[in-house]
Amino acid sequence: MAHKAPGKHYREGISLIQAFKRFPNDDAAERWFISVRWPKGVTCPHCEANTIVKTTHPTMPFRCKACRKFFSVRTGSVMQSSKLGYQIWALAIYILNTGIKGTSSMKLHRDFGITQKSAWHLAHRIRECWAEKTPLRGPVEVDETYFGGKESNKHLAAKLHEGRGTVGKQAVVGMKSRTDNHVTASVISTVSATTLQRFVRTNSEPKAQVYSDQNPSYLGLMKYGYGLESVNHGVKEYVRDQAHTNGIESFWALLKRSYHGTYHKISAKHLQRYVDEFSGRNNLRESDTSEQMAVVAQRMIGKRLPYQALIA
Repeated sequence: MAHKAPGKHYREGISLIQAFKRFPNDDAAERWFISVRWPKGVTCPHCEANTIVKTTHPTMPFRCKACRKFFSVRTGSVMQSSKLGYQIWALAIYILNTGIKGTSSMKLHRDFGITQKSAWHLAHRIRECWAEKTPLRGPVEVDETYFGGKESNKHLAAKLHEGRGTVGKQAVVGMKSRTDNHVTASVISTVSATTLQRFVRTNSEPKAQVYSDQNPSYLGLMKYGYGLESVNHGVKEYVRDQAHTNGIESFWALLKRSYHGTYHKISAKHLQRYVDEFSGRNNLRESDTSEQMAVVAQRMIGKRLPYQALIA
């Protein structure tokens, strides 16, 4: 793929034309899913036996001779019970991985010729595969942000009833590693010192160096051996030597642009999946597009998100 634009040009990308050539139909896409899930040969998702035979069943092409159960590459994954074809699933993974500002369900609905409800469910099931959290390495930056309607868009009655600023908005706390630029973020119900310190201690290495703003809630980290430096945004101090939160704030900026420009509204109920999508995609940015897609397909295993659970 030609590299004539700024960005991570050293990665090997996949153009839209190449994606359609790679997945021209359901059969080709199914073979790709099988190769990603079982690179050393098909094994039973029920009993893990490798005594597998092919069948003529229209949706369950494999049968295990050990437990005698029929299965497909969808079995035991987030694709289970989906009526969408493998080609749509593969192309949706490609689109969501390459759309760094997010992709709306309305666009998937138009691109794939499926209902908006199916497109919305499809996107959320793929987002479920980005919900992988591992402790961040090295020095970290930590910050909080809030999601909700713009203050300027609030009706006067809402301002009087709910208040201004962060009142009525959903808080999210996030950290970014300065070692590998990985991000982890969580929707939180309160911005108390206990909650924020627990987030840092759970998602970073013990006694890591932490950089934050002037929020006093993080001061308690020092009694656990963490190093802490902060900048005072209130007096327009944004960088002091190594102390700044520019990395995590850049992540918030990208997430907020998608919130206002792509999705327009995200309910608190589903916010964590959108946060996982952006942090998960950020953490795979250094990889080639093929590898990004394979990682998401591998993480489908063992996850389920039925439609009724999504709307419950």
